[in-house]
Amino acid sequence: MTSSHTTINAVVGGFYRIPLPVTLTDSTHGEMTHFELITARITAADGTEGVGYTYTVGTNGAAIHATIERDLAPALLGQDADLIEALWQKMWWRIHYGGRGGAATMAISAIDIALWDLKAKRLGTPLWKLLGGFDAKVPCYAGGIDLWFTLDALLAQTDGNLAKGFRAIKMKVGRPRLSEDVARVQAMRAHLGPDFPLMVDANMRWSADEAIRAARAFQPSQPVWLEEPTIPDDIAGNARILREGGLPLATGENLHTLHEFQNLIAAGAVSFPEPDVTVCGGVTTFMKIARLAESCNLPVTSHGAHDVTVHLLAACPNRAYLEAHGFGLDRYIAEPLVIEDGFAVAPDRPGHGIVFDWKGLEALNC
Repeated sequence: MTSSHTTINAVVGGFYRIPLPVTLTDSTHGEMTHFELITARITAADGTEGVGYTYTVGTNGAAIHATIERDLAPALLGQDADLIEALWQKMWWRIHYGGRGGAATMAISAIDIALWDLKAKRLGTPLWKLLGGFDAKVPCYAGGIDLWFTLDALLAQTDGNLAKGFRAIKMKVGRPRLSEDVARVQAMRAHLGPDFPLMVDANMRWSADEAIRAARAFQPSQPVWLEEPTIPDDIAGNARILREGGLPLATGENLHTLHEFQNLIAAGAVSFPEPDVTVCGGVTTFMKIARLAESCNLPVTSHGAHDVTVHLLAACPNRAYLEAHGFGLDRYIAEPLVIEDGFAVAPDRPGHGIVFDWKGLEALNC
């Protein structure tokens, strides 16, 4: 029987255009001047509100917003907010025919995050403890989106991140000439020193053969991993790159289901599975992916949404690094993520602890 206190009384979506402080660049998305933030706010009968969100790199947010408000919200009203797995399945099958990924799964992700936030708030516990609790301090790196920065700007950004407390750095690769990428990676290695954790991210730029050549060229700089060297759909290609390129691979930010991760891992095509909680189906699916990785003796990393994901990795004994991204959201969050000497600290506030400046966001309403 549904508890009257946990009955879902309202599900409200939001859609905002977030300007970026600086133009960001990578090898596939080009120049990015803003992101789209899509939110889900769920209110239970006792007045408790859970908040979730997802985002895009500038387009398709309207489809996600419409899916939340038109397709998913009506199915959740009157349901028991505590039955998160049941609600996840209900949403999945409601939009399965037109879904199984893309905007559909991102809409589910936002609602699922809101449901977990609501549950943790009602229990008065931080999300990372509700999910099992391992260690509130999570190794963290600064994820630069900086492919077309000049070398001076890249190094200046790096120094700024070091001053903020980061002790691991990721940079973009995927320029038209591999020699340019190699020179930039070498310069970063020289700047950071021989043992500093450095990751490189190609954003799906290459074919498998091109990626193998690039991985071999980067080997002397000893990156922790090469990220998304080719499209996620090419599982056999990713397996070849990992086998023949000589570098560990991180990939998964563009995968939308648990089953896609299972296929990737089973093929031996990934070293660091990298789900994005706002893309893969929310907290529910992210934790299943993390446990799947653990069962295969693999470390799990993350993409984006660091204010939520810090809780998830804080509950995982097999966590690797949390990615912290400069998506511009910190200006609209009351207490942004805390970085201390290379670690992100999961807050002890109930829920995920994110409190948006709704008034400020309204000025950016789409």
